[in-house]
Amino acid sequence: MSDLFSSSSFDEAPKTQKPGSVDAELENFLAVEKQKAQLTAQINEFNDFCWDKCVDKPGAKLDAKTETCLNNCVDRFIDVSLLITNRFAQILQKSAGGM
Repeated sequence: MSDLFSSSSFDEAPKTQKPGSVDAELENFLAVEKQKAQLTAQINEFNDFCWDKCVDKPGAKLDAKTETCLNNCVDRFIDVSLLITNRFAQILQKSAGGM
């Protein structure tokens, strides 16, 4: 039992871990968190835009016109997001193929 708590068992890195892999994991984690933050900011901006465009005066219920406007706004947002994503994917494929 004394081997479990000896200082040498805490000082050594696990044998399966490569040097610098913690840094790579941290960088990956930070990149993912940055993407999440960017997505959240984009969604908030989108919500503000659709709200300003579609909702004249808030009420207890959405009328049919407001609901249709919000649905169309969301659909266009998704369409544009997919278009941009696909375009970036094409650009990346072209740049990777040219190297």
